[in-house]
Amino acid sequence: MGSLPPLSFAVSNGECLAIEGPSGSGKTRILRAIADLDPVEGHVFLDGTERREMAPQLWRRAVRYAAAEPGWWTDTPRDTLPISQATLPRIDRLISALGLAEDILDRPVSLLSTGERQRIALVRALADDPKVLLLDEPTAALDKSASALVEEMVRFQLLAGHCVLIASHDAGLIGRLAHVRLQLAPSDRTTKSKPDRTPPP
Repeated sequence: MGSLPPLSFAVSNGECLAIEGPSGSGKTRILRAIADLDPVEGHVFLDGTERREMAPQLWRRAVRYAAAEPGWWTDTPRDTLPISQATLPRIDRLISALGLAEDILDRPVSLLSTGERQRIALVRALADDPKVLLLDEPTAALDKSASALVEEMVRFQLLAGHCVLIASHDAGLIGRLAHVRLQLAPSDRTTKSKPDRTPPP
């Protein structure tokens, strides 16, 4: 994995930052570094606390990464979710809001479509209500109607005061959701567009 370019940026509560750039420019590496999944130099803060000052499991509970191609290590989705008496009602609401079947958690992962797996991975990411959501190409495998449900879910997270970072090639998605953009160049030269703090349409 190549090194990341020098970066300095902040994301406020209720704000969406879009990371843009061609393939190989580092969009996924940035999200994984923030999530403490890959080693990186420098500092990452959450509410004034530096990442290294928190136990890794606590950081990853608060700062959640949803991969473009989610991994599965069980036959059905159920055992990959943090299901408890406290989280089950939220999981049920997320499944419904994302247009998934009620029995989706007990279907074999091998029989789920790519879009179903991507939406279940978003349910998994949101199940215990993280403060920061890191989304890597969240609608790449979805049709128009499913993409609209995911966008609405992201808007709800923003209204709840959470931070959302999105890496995507979808200019329409970014235009509708992002408050500010981080543009990555293929040569690892990084530019940031002038922050626009006006909510997107």
